[in-house]
Amino acid sequence: MDAVQVQPQVKKERVLDQFRLIKNRPHLSEMTTKLGKSPLRYFAECLYSNILTAIANNSPEDVLGRFYGEFIRYSGGDGQTLGVVLTPKHITELFTDLVHLTPDDKVFDPCCGTGGFLIAAMHKMLSKSNSNKHREIKRNNLHGIELRDDMFSIATTNMILRGDGKSNLICANFLKQDTNDLRKEKYSVGFMNPPYSQGKTKETKELTELKFIRHLLDSLDDNARCAVIVPQSTMVGKTKEDAFDKKYILRNHTLEGVITLNPQTFFGVGVNPVIAVFTAHQPQPKDKYSKFINFKDDGFEVFPHLGLLPTERYEQRRKLLLECWNGRITTNDFIVTSTVEPTDEWLHSFYYFNEAIPTEADFEKTMADYLTFEFNMIAHGRGYLFGL
Repeated sequence: MDAVQVQPQVKKERVLDQFRLIKNRPHLSEMTTKLGKSPLRYFAECLYSNILTAIANNSPEDVLGRFYGEFIRYSGGDGQTLGVVLTPKHITELFTDLVHLTPDDKVFDPCCGTGGFLIAAMHKMLSKSNSNKHREIKRNNLHGIELRDDMFSIATTNMILRGDGKSNLICANFLKQDTNDLRKEKYSVGFMNPPYSQGKTKETKELTELKFIRHLLDSLDDNARCAVIVPQSTMVGKTKEDAFDKKYILRNHTLEGVITLNPQTFFGVGVNPVIAVFTAHQPQPKDKYSKFINFKDDGFEVFPHLGLLPTERYEQRRKLLLECWNGRITTNDFIVTSTVEPTDEWLHSFYYFNEAIPTEADFEKTMADYLTFEFNMIAHGRGYLFGL
């Protein structure tokens, strides 16, 4: 900690507190016959030889975040009850392309978790700049807030191991931060994966995903680009409170588009996610055509015992997505553009209209499906549903 000059002292102590479990377990430092060394030394050497080099070389992989995800999965809970949904690497990298991240951007993640978005942003910015600018990027261009002590410590450690940036992380409640104070920081890019399903009651209505989106957009600089990943239900917004928030967003900011993702993106969590991209502090023009993309078929598949992995189709599908997003290709079943209203469902499925004339084979298949369904209903004693 002293070697990397973590400041201020209170932040250093907050991080060290999370690691006192190791310091306060004497048996971890005792020599064992089986290992020929202490367990602590064994694991330290293992991490150093297999993990630290990749982190120090600014790999875009959030290695510590993946460790954390495995720990909570095997410790009797998956984090869902706390709204914890860690963002996969291919999504954090995609964010940097959707907002056309540059080395001059100042990135802000107000729910930074283990630091996945900040790591992806650092990697992209370093790869697009010369070595003379690397120190400035690490020290000044990556900022985050995290409420939970454990995740804050992981994010801080992540940034320390990558060379710097840790001085720009704070452990605090983002929704309680003054947006005017945050705007003074002139963040040009906002990334966020907010806590999910926290605003279900009257008592917690201020914790909805739309509230987080509003607060982030209000916190950014003029014309800042903002990308968030949230459940599809966020873009539907059927409650009065959600409708009010959607109206507020369009009155003060611009919705550039929404990308519907693979339902298995957060494998094992049960969330159907979308990415929404905005421009901050530019009211939505009435004639603005926002983009809505169906990216459910993203080239990732679930493999037994391995989880969600990319197939050989992934790069091709990703290329198509970015070409559509950047206006070079338009295909109605993949991307549609439309003006939007607060009462709309901001999803591809809402705006998409299949203009193709059904074939005779389509008709026969539909009738066969219907007759099969009706037969099954009658066979199970529920034919009365079709009675008059």
